[in-house]
Amino acid sequence: MNTFIEFQDVSFSYHTVSGETPALHHINFSVNRNDFVAIVGPSGCGKSTLLSMLCGLIRPEYGSIKIDGIPLSGKDLTSIGYMLQKDQLFEWRTIEKNILLGLEIQKKQNPESLAYAQTLLKTYGLSDFRNAKPSELSGGMRQRAALIRTLVLKPELLLLDEPFSALDYQTRLNTANDIGNIIKKEHKTAILVTHDISEAVSLGSQVVVLTRRPATVKRVIPVQFPSGLTPLERRNTPEFKTYFNLIWKELTEHA
Repeated sequence: MNTFIEFQDVSFSYHTVSGETPALHHINFSVNRNDFVAIVGPSGCGKSTLLSMLCGLIRPEYGSIKIDGIPLSGKDLTSIGYMLQKDQLFEWRTIEKNILLGLEIQKKQNPESLAYAQTLLKTYGLSDFRNAKPSELSGGMRQRAALIRTLVLKPELLLLDEPFSALDYQTRLNTANDIGNIIKKEHKTAILVTHDISEAVSLGSQVVVLTRRPATVKRVIPVQFPSGLTPLERRNTPEFKTYFNLIWKELTEHA
């Protein structure tokens, strides 16, 4: 197996003047290249803390995280893209200018990167809206723009922190389907944090189930469907119900 990311005995606590709050306890799991890993667990168990560690915002108190066998502290973190719950598009910039923001900040604007940005806009249906402002787009289109803004930097790893949670149900289904297909087509490794079991099963190649805080890994569940199915099509298979019930049982067993 081509192991890309390794969490090795990772523990972390938040410290305040009022005391210590353990968040993660001896976390161990790995992610292979081109995996789409979904992380589920009770609210407040530390799911987003794992993403914060991966992008270098906080460091483990114990244990280590490695990417390609290199400790995170020695890794170029510009190779990691992060999508948040909100799209964070700037209203005073056009969609095209929003998508180019990362390239501007990292001083990577050149003919090749600008051409790649136009290719992404065209491929994923936003070329006709390049001069529009974010308020002129639907929620799903805005999230697609946010993903393109991340992809244009050609990250090795995508971190997705509940990126569909602010959308209404129908838009959420369609946007998750679109973004899942885009990530697969672009051959990216992705880690998704979500409270939605259906979302985890429809998108993931494996699901990491965490316990309540301080979180430990309760179970890692490989997810397999007939090849070629989109996330929406997965939801209509017999396997989908089986995985959903299995994960639900893991989450509620000791609730």
